[in-house]
Amino acid sequence: MHIVLHEPEIPANTGNIGRTCVATGTSLHLIEPLGFTLREKDLRRAGMDYWEKLDVTRYIDYEEFCEKHPGAKVWLATTKAPKAYTDVTFGPDDFIMFGKETAGIPEQILVDHKEDCIRIPMLPTIRSLNLSNSVAIVLYEALRQQGFAGFSQEGALHHLAWEE
Repeated sequence: MHIVLHEPEIPANTGNIGRTCVATGTSLHLIEPLGFTLREKDLRRAGMDYWEKLDVTRYIDYEEFCEKHPGAKVWLATTKAPKAYTDVTFGPDDFIMFGKETAGIPEQILVDHKEDCIRIPMLPTIRSLNLSNSVAIVLYEALRQQGFAGFSQEGALHHLAWEE
């Protein structure tokens, strides 16, 4: 799986998303401009000490991303989509794109890909969910659909054992 962040602005959100990607073996794709730097000092400050374990690719802009991934299946997460993320079938090589915290994915991109737009249902009084929460919700549904292939299915307790 692949998570794409289109012009993310908040380093803590990107850090949380990076941690989720490391935990799930998911690649992270960052489309510039970013609202922060990726210098080692800044990454540590944002709690991203696992960043070296992350499969991350940066792109100068959306056009470069499209050029590098022709024909890729890209789902676009937006609060404006007509169908929910649970209404689609995700493939193991799919990309799921999320927009910047203050504006989402540019509307021209959404209009050009209406059939690939998905949303997380929520009450109409809420504008949106936190970006890192949204990524986790949709990514884990995609992974669930694929049976969590390769994931540990049971964890051990630290001091006690599960009864059999």
